[in-house]
Amino acid sequence: MKKYQVAVLAGDGIGPEIMTEALKVLRAVEKKFGMEFDFQERPVGWAGIDAAGKALPEDTLKTCTEVDAILFGAVGLPGRDATIPKEQRPERAALLALRKHFELFANLRPVRLYPGLAHSCPLKDSRIGSGIDILVMRELTGGLYFGQPKKTEEYVEVEEDGTKGKRTLLRATDTMVIDTEEIERIAHVGFKAARLRHKKLASIDKANVLENGILWREVVTEVAKMYPDVQLTHVFVDNAAMQLILNPSQFDVLLCENMFGDILSDEAAALAGSLGLLPSASLGETSGQSGFTFGLYEPAGGSAPDIAGKNIANPLAQILSAAMMLRYSFKEEAAAKAIDSAVEKVISAGWRTGDICCEEDSRDKVIGTSQMGDAVVAALE
Repeated sequence: MKKYQVAVLAGDGIGPEIMTEALKVLRAVEKKFGMEFDFQERPVGWAGIDAAGKALPEDTLKTCTEVDAILFGAVGLPGRDATIPKEQRPERAALLALRKHFELFANLRPVRLYPGLAHSCPLKDSRIGSGIDILVMRELTGGLYFGQPKKTEEYVEVEEDGTKGKRTLLRATDTMVIDTEEIERIAHVGFKAARLRHKKLASIDKANVLENGILWREVVTEVAKMYPDVQLTHVFVDNAAMQLILNPSQFDVLLCENMFGDILSDEAAALAGSLGLLPSASLGETSGQSGFTFGLYEPAGGSAPDIAGKNIANPLAQILSAAMMLRYSFKEEAAAKAIDSAVEKVISAGWRTGDICCEEDSRDKVIGTSQMGDAVVAALE
């Protein structure tokens, strides 16, 4: 029997609730496919601060280095942010720190509009076209989020005659840095993914304004020569944002640097109806033809503390993230497809959490977080 070790970092807000449902589904997978999971549950985010004084406690990080993959929930409680320095807040000190520590450079965010959820998409049917099935490929360890210097400092305003003025102002600096190697490795992942889909890749940049955009376009164009079977187009990021609304079905794989990918993937998520439907995989080390061997898997949405504990959060993104873990880290494609199929069956049967229900459709059956997990397990079995 295959055994996999998984660090389970549920985190804050709705994280523990939706994680419970993902683990429930994975336990069902154990029975159906003859595998065993060793779940190592550890605190992270504000749960880590409360337990050990740090958003990413040493024991949590140590556990992550010893397992085969990380299943992550959500971190962040905005109402408590003012109580600690910004560099110690969970989004920076836990999530970004884990990505950087494990060099998780490739973030995959599949966006799909399921049949039956067209009412959840903000676009009218004529804009949806042939359907929405997009893979956003985001470079995850470079760009503005990690570039240095990153600081806020005081400076004194100077008058035109050279004398110092009366005001002391603040200046914030973020540095956007990316190099050839970072672009090459994410580009290869993007083109390989496109080969397995519809063989189309749109590379997103701002080459008409930014130096890093010029380099991005040059490097991606060079890498494309190794994938002549994939159709490459270059799209400015502002145009890409517009085209996602005007004609989303034209896109297959979107290849983006860090910040552009962050923004466009959330925009694309709205097309699927809810962030509660959007899983993600953050992948790093590769091993020959076997592909990725380590990854962090998390829903793309946040901790949503305003609905925590109410049994109304949508757990499907967390469950689909678990399916991505099976697919990319464990190479258990049959089990991953079974979860994907179970989720589609549940949606087709009309089961809905509040974020994806249609009040005008009497066939929609609104259920809670735990009931949605039960429904996926039943469909899986």
